[in-house]
Amino acid sequence: MIRMETESGWWLITHSDHARLAGSFAEAWGNTQFASPEPRARVLRGIRCHDDGWAARDTQPQITRQGKPSAFSVELVGKYSAFEEIDLEDYLTVRDRAVRLIASEDAYAALLISMHTCNLLRERADRSTIAPVQLPLLDGFLAAQVAYQQELTRAIKEDTSLTEAAKSEGRICDQFRLLQATDNLSLLSCVAYRKHATLLHPLPLRDGNYSTVDVDAVGDRRFRLTPYPFAEAPLAFHFPARHVTGHTFATAVELQSSFAEATVEMLTVTLSA
Repeated sequence: MIRMETESGWWLITHSDHARLAGSFAEAWGNTQFASPEPRARVLRGIRCHDDGWAARDTQPQITRQGKPSAFSVELVGKYSAFEEIDLEDYLTVRDRAVRLIASEDAYAALLISMHTCNLLRERADRSTIAPVQLPLLDGFLAAQVAYQQELTRAIKEDTSLTEAAKSEGRICDQFRLLQATDNLSLLSCVAYRKHATLLHPLPLRDGNYSTVDVDAVGDRRFRLTPYPFAEAPLAFHFPARHVTGHTFATAVELQSSFAEATVEMLTVTLSA
């Protein structure tokens, strides 16, 4: 779950809906300067589905020790440091499920998701918030993901529907960076981030170079991107959310009841040059 605080409570957005928003960004990505996703269908599928492993858990939201909805929040942007509130084994199971759900149908999309997961847990996770006794579990998971990536890479090499350019390590890395960028932009949107940010990695341009994209808030879920990676400006995107009243909850059951009864509403994020 992802949470966005309001005066009276929280907007709650499921991981799947956040990923679909990232997919919408990726579908519109590309202009005379920035390269579009390629192989398009495979990359868009990976981005749209990269958090599908969370679907079942998000139907039953949990609470933190403080009684807040247990969710990705604005405080976690830039450095994931909430592991003291997470059952690590369950969390890793969800992450692995997201990769394997799609692997039998699309090794390319699954590889991108696995690379995204490994980057999150290696580069952005705060290991100090993980109990030392659980660190071998995390490291074992990462080693298993790397081994599985090798299997997926072999399947991609044997896929005759893909061009040799699409199979190249450089192209795969570029599409991984696009997943990271659109995922990050979706998270900034879903938590209504108000500080300066970048879309994590330098992103591929049509001339073979790379450019970092800066993101600045210019209003409520309104962002200016520099340089601008879409063909039209401004662009408005919509995503579903449910509002629950109250900033803390006595039990997870109380939150789950409020979430189940909440009406699904559409929120808007606007991107401009």
